[in-house]
Amino acid sequence: MAAIPLTAPAPGTGTVVTATTPSASDTISIAVLGEAGCYLRIQTAGTGSNITISDAGTTPAGSATTATAVTQGATQIRSVYISPKRADLTTGLVTITSSSQATMTYELYPA
Repeated sequence: MAAIPLTAPAPGTGTVVTATTPSASDTISIAVLGEAGCYLRIQTAGTGSNITISDAGTTPAGSATTATAVTQGATQIRSVYISPKRADLTTGLVTITSSSQATMTYELYPA
């Protein structure tokens, strides 16, 4: 399990981004998510993956929520908003799992 680093774009000339190669299970800390959350950019090149984003929150009725399942095609780029409300209150983490990490990368940006 590895933490996905946050890339904060700089004004003017921008920021050089180094994409993260995911493991089967990665995390995003509530400290990184902040109050506004983040955008997880997922890119695949040749192999698709089934990605699950944990959600430790509850519905307005108090029921447990379900994780978000994302089917990523073999050559796709997708951006997913991750709310800080998804973080587990005990661990302070949102967990991202994937079925295949071949040719896939992550980038994490502030919302």
